[in-house]
Amino acid sequence: MTDAIQNTGKGKRWAGYILSGLPAIFLILDAVGKLFKPEVVVKGTVELGYPESVIVPLGILLLVCTIIYLIPQTAVLGAILLTGYLGGTVATHVRIGNPLFTHILFGVYLGVMLWLGIYFRESRLRQLVPLRSSD
Repeated sequence: MTDAIQNTGKGKRWAGYILSGLPAIFLILDAVGKLFKPEVVVKGTVELGYPESVIVPLGILLLVCTIIYLIPQTAVLGAILLTGYLGGTVATHVRIGNPLFTHILFGVYLGVMLWLGIYFRESRLRQLVPLRSSD
């Protein structure tokens, strides 16, 4: 393999790590916030229409899904689980009429970053879902 091809592979892999890491850090912080339930988390969750009793279970679910995502062997499963979780956040913000680009689509932004991160890191996923023709 030439150096240019190897460097492209390394660059793609590092882009994948960054695109995976940024939303993962946010999701871990969100999960930990739900586990410790500071007043701002309780207030925000109740304002979204959820009872306080669901905060810790949601935090556990989010933390487990994010950890599954961060393990290379289970990253695709984690991305699938987190996509479902983030779909719930989108639905919640649509239901209460929050602004589109800052609130409703935030879960979509995170989901896109999660999937692009795996796509750049995982050659098997690129083979399964090619984004260009194989001319």
